[in-house]
Amino acid sequence: MIRTGSDYLSSLDDGRLVWLGSRKVENIATDRAFRNTASSIAQLYDMNCDEGDHEILNFRSPQFNCLCHRSFMIPRSHEDLAWKRQHHKAWAMESFGFLARSPDYMASGLAGFVSRRDVFSGGSFDGAENVMHLYEAAARGSLFLAFALTNPRLDRAASLSQQRKEDAIAVRAIKETDSGIYVSGVKAVATAAVFADEILVGTIEPLPEEDREHALTFYVSPNAPGVSLISRSSYEASAHSGADHPLSSRLDENDALLVLENVFIPWERLLIYRDAARNSAIWWDTPAYINMAHQASIRFWTKLEFMAGVAGLIVRSNGLEKIPQAREKLGQLLAHVQTAKSMVLAAETAHSSLPEDHGVVRLNQDIVYAQRAFAAEVYPKFIHELRMLCGSS
Repeated sequence: MIRTGSDYLSSLDDGRLVWLGSRKVENIATDRAFRNTASSIAQLYDMNCDEGDHEILNFRSPQFNCLCHRSFMIPRSHEDLAWKRQHHKAWAMESFGFLARSPDYMASGLAGFVSRRDVFSGGSFDGAENVMHLYEAAARGSLFLAFALTNPRLDRAASLSQQRKEDAIAVRAIKETDSGIYVSGVKAVATAAVFADEILVGTIEPLPEEDREHALTFYVSPNAPGVSLISRSSYEASAHSGADHPLSSRLDENDALLVLENVFIPWERLLIYRDAARNSAIWWDTPAYINMAHQASIRFWTKLEFMAGVAGLIVRSNGLEKIPQAREKLGQLLAHVQTAKSMVLAAETAHSSLPEDHGVVRLNQDIVYAQRAFAAEVYPKFIHELRMLCGSS
């Protein structure tokens, strides 16, 4: 049974501890700072229950013999990549590309993890079976996974282990038992974690061997004892109306600080344990990051489409459509849109399958990385041209 939007909203009332300033949030689904975005996410879940889009948005998993969101599909052909693109595109269109870490983002990352479970093996801890269990639970339950991967450091020139004792706040295991470990520490930029079913906690950048005490990857429920989320200011809460703030009033996925205070993590929820090399390898040696970049590149293409459309409406409303300079600017913006689209299609077409991937296909890595650089350079320019077309109007 595919999860409905109502099911998702009900799951948010689970006692998770979220702070907005000095205020404790009682229920994400009904709080004025989060409810509209939660409803927007719920609408995505309802889309997958719509019979009209059922084939595009869902597939029958050969592993679990049940319907799952296409974002959980492990691609084994160019056709599979195209199916996944259609799912990502359909969801991105619902938010005009502005709801970045929607549930399909990390779902594709999980599909990349289990494509290369061997990367989770080796050393003193084997997390290969655990990552498969997470993937199965997430795919069967249409779960929304967020992640928290950023290690806050007061002394940015020093490694995590070299921080002064009073400044050392990075996540680490503080106690080990037969049934699991206890962890404490802080992770920054936990995007969309307040809306998630599970939070994947890890580190995506390489860590030196001296930081192996911090080289942990595990997943934790937002309502687990000792877990708290400190939300940044809510754009949704400060939006006076949907007319004045049509995007931020309902598409504020939010960032938060994840605070773990003596949180118990069972061994079966641990994926990497005190292994600096594999802690980052699970992102780069598996297709996980490339899969996530697939969603991100499709969302970026969708966002540019939306903004180019807004630019066209601005030119028309300002009476600039007959002015050559304005038409030239619109043409340049539309060229960027087509470039963004072309890079998505090219990365899919130029896919590869490494011998160690056992038949799983990956997007072309060079094109994916070029797209990330292209997006970072073009987006600010796009915003600038949009503002210039607005002028004093």
